[in-house]
Amino acid sequence: MSSPSLSALQESPVAVVGAGAMGAGIAQVAAQAGHVVHLVDAAPGAAAAAREKLSATLERLVTKGKVTGDDAAGTLGRVVVPGGDTLDLAALPEVGLVVEAVVERLDVKRSIFATLAEHQPPSTVLASNTSSLDVTAIAEGLPGEGRVLGLHFFNPPPLMKLVEVVRGERSDPAVLEVAAELVRGWGKTPVQCTSTPGFIVNRVARPFYGEAQRLVEDGTADPATIDLALREHAGFRMGPMELTDLIGQDVNLAVGTSVWEQTDRDPRYAPTALQQDLVAAGRLGRKSGHGVFRYDESGRPVDATPDAGLAARLVGGPVVSDPVARTLAMLVNEAVDLVHRGEATAEDVDTAMRLGTNYPKGPHEWLAALGAPTVVGQLRELDAAFPGGRYRTSPALEEMTR
Repeated sequence: MSSPSLSALQESPVAVVGAGAMGAGIAQVAAQAGHVVHLVDAAPGAAAAAREKLSATLERLVTKGKVTGDDAAGTLGRVVVPGGDTLDLAALPEVGLVVEAVVERLDVKRSIFATLAEHQPPSTVLASNTSSLDVTAIAEGLPGEGRVLGLHFFNPPPLMKLVEVVRGERSDPAVLEVAAELVRGWGKTPVQCTSTPGFIVNRVARPFYGEAQRLVEDGTADPATIDLALREHAGFRMGPMELTDLIGQDVNLAVGTSVWEQTDRDPRYAPTALQQDLVAAGRLGRKSGHGVFRYDESGRPVDATPDAGLAARLVGGPVVSDPVARTLAMLVNEAVDLVHRGEATAEDVDTAMRLGTNYPKGPHEWLAALGAPTVVGQLRELDAAFPGGRYRTSPALEEMTR
């Protein structure tokens, strides 16, 4: 394939396949950056409805003084719903970049990319917004595999700064660099990683949810108290229980299960019975009115009163019952291990976790503050208390203590 230049990509139209919340948000970002965007979706009327919703969003931004009327009109005018609002990928005009943002099914994505690879010129960059599927598997066997990569935006794309630029085994390094610089020009912060299960954010973040759920399961404290401990004593903006209710217990469980399955059921990522039971009971979080907590009509929890005294006693106590120590040790261990495997740089991991999850610090910043001997000692205590491999220490972290 011929690798596109940055200037050529900046001046080329973009196509977005999938007009759900993510696809529509990506289309908005690209259109605001000056691209003509062809927005398509398999569901009849979905792309047109997304464009109408974007019109309303832009009107609100004008009212709030965030954009000018001319800018809003220009953005909306650049979003095109082609072909009478029917999905015909073969009829898409030539574009510089296609971003696919459809359901997380490998067979569906491979079918889309096969059609795109056949009908778009060799210079067109083909990107998937997948959050959990293997980019190498999406691209396998396609002509021009080197132009296929992941561009994982975070929800909502117009507001979230992070984009994970994901390289498959045969992704062209030049294409990755050009794509990263393109989204940087869109006002985003790109980080690069290999197509490892969960990429950076969804992999490294698993302990934030899992440790809290296990502490509740074993009766250490109630969910609201665990959340308070992590907010007040570690600086997280939201506790893991309220955050999974916001994300959706079903969505969070699906991502965690995907990582677990793709890592040959590594015990570090094993889903908890607590979360599985919530989903089975239909307690999906705010969207269902009941998850870990119950919610009123305004979306406020009505049964989330913490025990501040207990939270204070747990923090700084034995590591097996300390929500902060357990969570930070596992986040650090996970991040160090990812870097050790060569899947991302330490700088990109820290950037990803600060921007993608709003963590107050990156894991390597916590490592510098805590010290490797402290973290390794905590993990050894946890491994002794809960044997089975979940708390095994990364060889790279062990090496830091020598």
